[in-house]
Amino acid sequence: MSVPAFSDIAKAANDLLNKDFYHLSANTLEVKSNTPNNVAFKVTGKSSHEKATSGAIEGKFTDKPNGLTVTQTWNTANALETKVEMADNLAKGLKAEGIFGFLPATNARSAKFNLHFKQSNFHGRAFVDLLKGPTANIDAIVGHEGFLAGASAGYNVQAGKVTGYSAAVGFHAPTYSAAITATDNLSVFAASYYHKVNSQVEAGSKATWNSKTGNAVGLEVAAKYRLDPVSFVKAKINDRGVAAVAYNILLREGVTLGVGASFDTQKLDQATHKIGSSFTFES
Repeated sequence: MSVPAFSDIAKAANDLLNKDFYHLSANTLEVKSNTPNNVAFKVTGKSSHEKATSGAIEGKFTDKPNGLTVTQTWNTANALETKVEMADNLAKGLKAEGIFGFLPATNARSAKFNLHFKQSNFHGRAFVDLLKGPTANIDAIVGHEGFLAGASAGYNVQAGKVTGYSAAVGFHAPTYSAAITATDNLSVFAASYYHKVNSQVEAGSKATWNSKTGNAVGLEVAAKYRLDPVSFVKAKINDRGVAAVAYNILLREGVTLGVGASFDTQKLDQATHKIGSSFTFES
């Protein structure tokens, strides 16, 4: 198995706990299309439970033979972002990114430069904010026969000091994975576990302890059950009694519907529940 990025060491469990739950937004609409000349378009719109709406349009050009990808995004906050990626040009496994942002209303600008280097038993990344600080965040993971160990650190060049550091260890196998992370200057600890029981059932859990706020440990568990090749259901609950359920179905080729709800099991007589839906159209 390939070595994941530092932020993805617990990806399987995090995805099961957080992905494909639709109650966070009241409604979500996503339209994707692809052209014959390797240009992909994506339009996304969301409405919150507070009746606020937001959206974004994205165009992506990919030149696979030359390892070039250019992405342009414009959202309803009138923020423009251009991302240029070059992969495997200078060395195999090396990807360079330039991300440039512009806010026309305030003339605010941002410029970031990132490097990703991936080999069979190593995955390292560097993120540099050229106009803010500048600051740099570097992380790396090494792996051997499923065992993983990594660390990350942030540095402010102008202030000349380390701004943060984290560490993680884990183990990845084809049907299960486990990880322990220590973030926020080794003050927030999390242990996660994921298990693909069979082709239909997945289960996972995560425990989190913030040493700065006390001895309480937060716990969350989730499960996913595939009903058939085109649909699945998910459910999760945390130690505070807040539960969420979701249902996803491929209505026809290119059309996906997702519905979900969350509710506080300790306050079922109160209007604390949230319901959301998501439509995705892809061509």
